[in-house]
Amino acid sequence: MFEISSSSASGSVSHASSPLIQVRDATVVLGGRIIWQQVNFSVQPGEFLAILGPNGAGKSTLLKAILGLLPLSEGTITVLGQPARRGHTAIGYVPQRRHFEADVHVRGRSIVRLGLDGAHWGLPLPLVQPRQKREAAFRVQEAIERVGASAYADRPIGELSGGEQQRLLIAQALVKRPRLLALDEPLDSLDLRNQQGVAGVIRQISRETEASVLLVAHDVNPILSAVDRVVYVAHGQVAVGKPEEVITTETLSRLYNTSIEVLRASDGRIVVVGQPEEEVSYHAHRPR
Repeated sequence: MFEISSSSASGSVSHASSPLIQVRDATVVLGGRIIWQQVNFSVQPGEFLAILGPNGAGKSTLLKAILGLLPLSEGTITVLGQPARRGHTAIGYVPQRRHFEADVHVRGRSIVRLGLDGAHWGLPLPLVQPRQKREAAFRVQEAIERVGASAYADRPIGELSGGEQQRLLIAQALVKRPRLLALDEPLDSLDLRNQQGVAGVIRQISRETEASVLLVAHDVNPILSAVDRVVYVAHGQVAVGKPEEVITTETLSRLYNTSIEVLRASDGRIVVVGQPEEEVSYHAHRPR
């Protein structure tokens, strides 16, 4: 693992405070295969990191290790000074995208409410006091407004577009006002317009709430203007730094141990050419 830069691209991120997340010498081995090893980086309060890399490289594995859903083979991960553990109340988690079919008639607002009293696992509490109900309703509305979903939150979620559904799932993760928002492929299966819209909402949430963001993605282009740093995973190695420092011909060639070319299109998009076939990565927009 090598770190390209220890600084953040965002001047608003303070490094005087303690890191929200600290990853030290972390290694994961699954089925006898080293997924990645000797990973070291930290996440500061309010920082937005994108976890990038080809399919099968271990991006989601890294996120799940931080969430305490997968054990490390070596090293440590701490969240708010404590060992990473499952169900940490300071973390809002959006797992890999769920699609609600047209026959799902549950209101979007009810889906958001599950993030408050369903804790993503189990059922809502059946008996609450009036004051608690009012507080819950306020939290739910607050989260809905943050993602810009007020216009359709009371419609059946199965009737909504993919982008609208994803905004409500992000609201579900926000309803407990987490200090870390962890999103696993939240832009997958969305068209480019919705990818950019959801990425903008996440960036705005991070700035308004000072929550840190870890976002797993295949395509860096819709989020390029939003992220502070990237964590690039490939061939068991990890590089961390600003996007313009990590997504370069030199750095990716080192990661892949083969010749990689990084191109900048006239419209500002990044295109990565030359990855080995077993780990195909798409940094230009993929047609759906």
